[in-house]
Amino acid sequence: MKRSFRLALAQFNPTVGDIAGNTTRIIELIDQARASHADLVAFPELAVTGYPPEDLLFKPSFLSENTAAVERIAAAARGIAAVVGCVEVGSDIANAAAIIDDRRLVDWYRKMYLPNYGVFDEDRYFRRGEVCPVYIINGATVGVNICEDIWYPVGPIAVQRDAGAEIIVNINASPFHAGKSAQRERMISTRAADNGVFVAYLNTVGGQDELVFDGASIVCAPDGSVISRGPAFEDKLIVADLDVESVFRQRLRDPKPRKENPNILHEVGRAQVTPISEHQFANRRIPVESPLFPNLTDEEEVYQALVVGTRDYVHKSGFRGALIGLSGGIDSALTATIAADALGAENVVGVTMPSRYSSEGSVSDSQELADNLGIKLWRIPIEPAHVAFTDMLADRFAGAEPNVAEENVQARIRGNVLMTISNKFGWIVLTTGNKSEMAMGYATLYGDMAGGFAVLKDVPKTLVYALSRWRNAGTPNGRPLIPISVLVKPPSAELRPDQTDQDTLPPYEQLDPIIKAYVEDDFSYADMVAMGHNPDWVRQVVTFVDRNEYKRRQAPPGVKITPRAFGKDRRLPIVNRFRPLPPV
Repeated sequence: MKRSFRLALAQFNPTVGDIAGNTTRIIELIDQARASHADLVAFPELAVTGYPPEDLLFKPSFLSENTAAVERIAAAARGIAAVVGCVEVGSDIANAAAIIDDRRLVDWYRKMYLPNYGVFDEDRYFRRGEVCPVYIINGATVGVNICEDIWYPVGPIAVQRDAGAEIIVNINASPFHAGKSAQRERMISTRAADNGVFVAYLNTVGGQDELVFDGASIVCAPDGSVISRGPAFEDKLIVADLDVESVFRQRLRDPKPRKENPNILHEVGRAQVTPISEHQFANRRIPVESPLFPNLTDEEEVYQALVVGTRDYVHKSGFRGALIGLSGGIDSALTATIAADALGAENVVGVTMPSRYSSEGSVSDSQELADNLGIKLWRIPIEPAHVAFTDMLADRFAGAEPNVAEENVQARIRGNVLMTISNKFGWIVLTTGNKSEMAMGYATLYGDMAGGFAVLKDVPKTLVYALSRWRNAGTPNGRPLIPISVLVKPPSAELRPDQTDQDTLPPYEQLDPIIKAYVEDDFSYADMVAMGHNPDWVRQVVTFVDRNEYKRRQAPPGVKITPRAFGKDRRLPIVNRFRPLPPV
């Protein structure tokens, strides 16, 4: 009878700092994996603490709770092996996987490659590992590693394969950005084929501050084919039967590993083989059909990331509902739609706050949107407050030409209204600004930037339109949720007569690629002009992006959906005299 190994991947949504809650959920999933007759169940990177715990790791009491939780999990793992992401605490701390078997804590794997780029800062906290262990579990040789370790072609996986590993279990907390899941799947497939092993890539799900984790865990066969794929952005216990004997057959056909320089592998780390359990035929085990969920489309994966990021930020922060200022424009319409999908329409309140410059359409479009979504809409005109501010400042402003100060006072009145309602009822204010506006500083401090969470903070304006059209196309009755009039009207802040965004900004179709080139790709002025972008617009983007760092530093967090978002991804000094532009 052939050797078969049943692996369970517990793709679930932990909460940072909720060690007790995470532990309870881990034990529940161990019980489910045992009921499915799995030989091994794996849990994501730092599943016990949640990821990333950041400076909680400097608190001894936090570390003690983590250690006690691992002991509790081990005691619950009766008759099953488990790989559990947690902190190993000794003379130092490590980002580790606890290797457990039948209520015994057998060993630790310590993450070897600690990322220190983008949103990651693991060198700040952890000591890297030096050993590449493999474990014989139910007669199969299993290598364990963590997240970044799998991204290196000559890394722990190569050492573990050389030590006899037939299965690699890689546990992750890999943050989402658009297009990453396809890139990741190609990489995992390549690692499996290059090493002739099964690679099980387990990713966490859920939102944590600015980050969203998309799950989409996969198992690749030794030939690189994907034999199992979990759902994106959902909890799921993924169970797969692995034909371990196919590993040997695949390796006989592929001579590449035989030609590797063993000295290079020794530089990566030391191999170590630990026997845990011998092979036992599972005569009562009925073969399972591994799930193979489809990949999401481009718009679908971004939209789901925004929904999950918003839902988890609101719920994990303990808010009862959400409040959104509805302007009748596309940004607030998409924000409200995402909020209704994330939180339920009954937990979302829209507020329309017309001024003397508001068009009738801004109010009627807001009402139509609210009716379509099923959310409540409050109408609070700001004219009385606007008059009061104008009168109050008249003496001080006498003789000065009106400018943006008079325009922005309207946005600040609206911000005060929303924050006062939030204070009264305990609802979080969701701001509605997009990445294009945040890049250019086209936002008002203590006005439309006032709030607790910025849903579209990393969504360029052109993508706002694409997501809105995608969501409209997905309604069961074919009736658009976001009114067509909102999609076709020229964007406007409506702070002065006949105002549109293009009075101040380049057209968004030209603006967004320049912002991407400068903010995400770090291209120079000369690079961007050579790419064919309008030199005047390039100069404007560079100037405005650099000038408005102080504003973005005071903005609420928002969901990261691009490879480089404002916030943790991009850390620039506020006071900064570097000017990357040629003289005029």
